[in-house]
Amino acid sequence: MQTLGLLFNLFARARKDGLMSIEGDIEEPHTSEIFNKAPKVKADHHATDFIADYMRLMISSSLDVHQIDNLMDIEIETHHHEAEVPATMMSKLADSLPAFGIVAAVLGVVHTMESVGIPPAELGKLVAAALVGTFLGILASYGFAAPLANVMGKQAEASTQYYNCLKTTLIAFMNGYPPQVAVEFGRKTLPSHVRPSFRELEEFVKNNK
Repeated sequence: MQTLGLLFNLFARARKDGLMSIEGDIEEPHTSEIFNKAPKVKADHHATDFIADYMRLMISSSLDVHQIDNLMDIEIETHHHEAEVPATMMSKLADSLPAFGIVAAVLGVVHTMESVGIPPAELGKLVAAALVGTFLGILASYGFAAPLANVMGKQAEASTQYYNCLKTTLIAFMNGYPPQVAVEFGRKTLPSHVRPSFRELEEFVKNNK
C-alpha cells in the first residue's frame, strides 16, 4: 500500500507540475516529503534506488519505454539471482548434512568394533552413540536446514514479485496512463494474499496525498 501510494504521489505531482517538479524527490529521496510518507519503502534502499533510478531516466534520458522496460527486466533478473544465492547455499547444506550423519555413524561403528571385548552394556552405549550421529545429521537436514532453505527461496520469489510490481507501475506511467490507472496496473501484479482491493487502494491514496 505504501509503495503504490508513493508511486501515485510521484506520478500525480509529475503530471500536474511536470517531471522536473519531482527532480528533488528523486535526487534526495531520504529528505523527500513524498518518500517520507512511505517509511517502509524508504527503509528499503534497493526499492528506493530502483524507483529513483528509473524516474531519473524518465526525466533526463532519451531512452524510450521499450528500452527502459528491457533494462528493468535485466536488473530484476540480476536481483533475483542474487536473492536466490543464500537459499541455494542453504539447500546444499541441507543435502550434505545426512552424509555428515553417515560419517558420524561409520566412525562410531569403527570405534565400536575396536571395543568388541568390552561388556555388552558398554558396547550398547557405543552403538547408541553411532546411531545418534546419524539421527542428528538427518534432523539437522530435514528439520532445520531444508525448511529454512525453502523459506529463503520463497522470500526471494516474493522480492522479485515486488520489483515486478514496481516495474509494471512505472512502465504504465511512462506509457502515458494516469496515476490512478498506473497504480492499478501495479496492484494487479501482486499475489492475492497481499493485494489490496481497488477500494482499499483508492481510499489509501486519497488519505496520503
